[in-house]
Amino acid sequence: MDRTKSDGRTAATAPSSERPTLKTIAFMTGLGITTVSRALKDAPDISSETKERVRLVARQIGYQPNRAGVRLRTGKTNVISLILSLEEEIMGLTSPMVVGISEVLAATQYHLVVTPYRTQGNALDPVRYVLETGAADGVIISRTEPKDPRVALMMERNFPFVTHGRTEMGLAHPYHDFDNERFAYEAVRKLVERGRKRIMLLQPPPYLTFYLHMRAGFEKGIRDFGATVVPFNGVDIDHSLAEIRAAAEALFDAPGAPDGIVSGSGSGAIALIAALEAKGLRLGQDIDLVSKEPHVLLQWLRPEVMTMREDIRLAGRELAKAVLARIEGRPPEELQTLSYPIPTGEV
Repeated sequence: MDRTKSDGRTAATAPSSERPTLKTIAFMTGLGITTVSRALKDAPDISSETKERVRLVARQIGYQPNRAGVRLRTGKTNVISLILSLEEEIMGLTSPMVVGISEVLAATQYHLVVTPYRTQGNALDPVRYVLETGAADGVIISRTEPKDPRVALMMERNFPFVTHGRTEMGLAHPYHDFDNERFAYEAVRKLVERGRKRIMLLQPPPYLTFYLHMRAGFEKGIRDFGATVVPFNGVDIDHSLAEIRAAAEALFDAPGAPDGIVSGSGSGAIALIAALEAKGLRLGQDIDLVSKEPHVLLQWLRPEVMTMREDIRLAGRELAKAVLARIEGRPPEELQTLSYPIPTGEV
């Protein structure tokens, strides 16, 4: 018999403080629990209309699968672990990367867990944690080294992963990378076209793979376009903005100061601009600057700066697609992509 609450609602429709379950979705859609479960898993024998109806209700009621139960039944966690250094947060890379990854995972059963670490610590620790505890089904790592121990460990364990950046280990693994060599080469070309001949580079830390790529493009541009390198090796993009500014001010005071700058970091470019202006130099007149940046803010704020954008949101999407494909067993050689600099004014 239908029991009525004091507010007129039946017991069947009364709200519950309990966590929504598959049974809740089944009740609200009029479908069987098995059908609901298979719809959420994107089973091929369930119609697209049914899947969309089930997903809509699941979103509306805030349904989340019980990860412990899923793991007991399938051996999977439905978790992707994104392991990021705090330096990436400082450079403004974390948010767009997370957005890109989340856009891809939204259509799957997977959830994203972000694990931060400091480069002063052991970068292997968060990877070991995932491997030893089974905390995720796949891992995304960044800031790769030419001989990266994290890559070696995950390949040894045959664990699905993808890297934001390449390695030089002679091992085929999934990656997405930005063409830093092309960025640096084109940056030198732009400066020489402006009449600049003495050019400095604010570069990545030498232990990272993309340092090798950026440095190779920079030096090739110097040779091809007949410019001269002004050494700037005391700091890199991982140093604080105050340290970069102080080193640049000292360089601008020295004989043979640069008249052109290539910056491998948008935030680093801000410190360089502060330094040159503190020394009475006029950006776009006395000295020119080309910078890589993940957003368009630098170019909006200082249109004198020539920028080339690295699309970090795109990188997030590519990384997510690659790690999911690797979990499904696709060969790593098919999961290697490269993106290219987007000049100022292009989208």
